[in-house]
Amino acid sequence: MGVRALCLVLTTLAAAGTAIAATPAQDAARYLESRQDPGGGFAEPHGAPTPGLTAWAVLGLRASGRTPASLVSARAYLERTEGSLESATDVELVVTARAALGDRSPALLGRLDGLVRGDGRIGSTVNSTIWGVIALRAAGRVVPPATVRWLLRRQRPSGGWTWGVRGAPDSNDTAAAIQALRATGVRGRAIARGLAFVARHRNRDGGYELVEGRGSDVQSTAWAIQAHVAAGRPVPRAALRYLARMRRPDGSYRYSARYVTTPVWVTAQAAAALARRPLPVPG
Repeated sequence: MGVRALCLVLTTLAAAGTAIAATPAQDAARYLESRQDPGGGFAEPHGAPTPGLTAWAVLGLRASGRTPASLVSARAYLERTEGSLESATDVELVVTARAALGDRSPALLGRLDGLVRGDGRIGSTVNSTIWGVIALRAAGRVVPPATVRWLLRRQRPSGGWTWGVRGAPDSNDTAAAIQALRATGVRGRAIARGLAFVARHRNRDGGYELVEGRGSDVQSTAWAIQAHVAAGRPVPRAALRYLARMRRPDGSYRYSARYVTTPVWVTAQAAAALARRPLPVPG
């Protein structure tokens, strides 16, 4: 074989290797795709599909670069099951996922509008208000100024946000609030204080924990990464190394170093963080 021919072969092999190589987010996406059932919904191993889990899988797949055209059956499943949604956050999550597919449901948007209270709260909790803001922005709606003010007033002196109106703040709700507020254009002290609160939940292993003393987990780490991206801050490299250690051979992610549970849910959230795509994921 001549030198030119050998170089051509090596170049071809190198190109093939590059084409075959996949990012962690793409591997996670392939795992998620393996968990879609023939009806379009997504299910945990040995479980049945649910709209909530399907919505999370859609968000992870869209963040990873999958197109709406590749998720037509998931869109049909979410449309078919929208009447079964009960809680405010169920509605908000599915509105967010369907918007990521370029889909707007008049019925669900009507239900979302009906959740907005006079004081600005959406639903009954801080968490449902956070998700309401994310869903409204995902659908291209303007968030009422009263809602932004209400959410800002719910920030605790520690810098964190809670799930309910009462209770202790946690890193996940705080990271979600940061993403929601950034989606409305909020900058400055509230965001910086929120990030400082999240930083206090970072452990020596590079991961983040839900509350102090609980131990690192993938979902809390994913939320923290997305909050940093939403705020325009560098993602801590140690957090990415932690996620890399939690990756399993099939592309899914452990919940933590100790536990493997709900791998579809965990992997969907990890995929969005690995792709550096905060909420709401664009349609």
